[in-house]
This record gives sequence, C-alpha cells and structure tokens, in this order.
Amino acid sequence: MTMLDPNADELPPIPGKRYFTIGEVSELCSVKPHVLRYWEQEFPQLQPVKRRGNRRYYQRHEVELIRTIRRLLYMEGYTIGGACNRLKEEKGKRGTDDSKELYEKIISELSEVSGLLGP
Repeated sequence: MTMLDPNADELPPIPGKRYFTIGEVSELCSVKPHVLRYWEQEFPQLQPVKRRGNRRYYQRHEVELIRTIRRLLYMEGYTIGGACNRLKEEKGKRGTDDSKELYEKIISELSEVSGLLGP
C-alpha cells in the first residue's frame, strides 16, 4: 500500500494515543494533509483542536470519522454533499439506537431495584 493510495483497502491500525498530528492522520488514513484541511471546511463534524501556530491535533474519533469520510468518497463514490447527508443520517440512527438501549437499561435497573424494595 502506498501512503496516498485512495483505493487501498488496508489502513494501518490507529495507535492508542490521545492526539494525532495532521501528518500522522494523513498516514493513518491515506489522505493528503491539504485534503484533510479541505474536509474540515466541508464536514462540520470534523473539528480538530488547534494549538500553537494553528497546529491541528486530531482525536481518535476524528481519525475514525476521516476514515469513514474517505470510504464514502473514494470507495462508495459519494459526493461531498452526499457524504455529509449520509453522516447526518448515520448520526441520527446511532443516536436513536443509543437512546433506546439507554432507556432499556434504565428500565431494567429500576425493575431490579423495585424487586429489592418489595411490594
């Protein structure tokens, strides 16, 4: 796999670090740094921390998001607008699923507590 081959199926594993520089993200996601900077403008979910001298530091969830964006654009053929819409749809579904699981867990815990307290 070459570093910037958008058709490469295998991406390196994401190390267990808290922050990644734009160069590290570029290698981890096989995307050039100028493309990452462009995507920041197009995808509002992508907001790396900026520190001294406007240096960007990405967190793990952002690296995973970039990999998803890369897959949508390069592998699945979405346009930028289409990829934005798809990410919004996925977030909506994920939020609904997370809420449902949380409610079910709370109900289960309340039932257990109710059983301990008796009639």
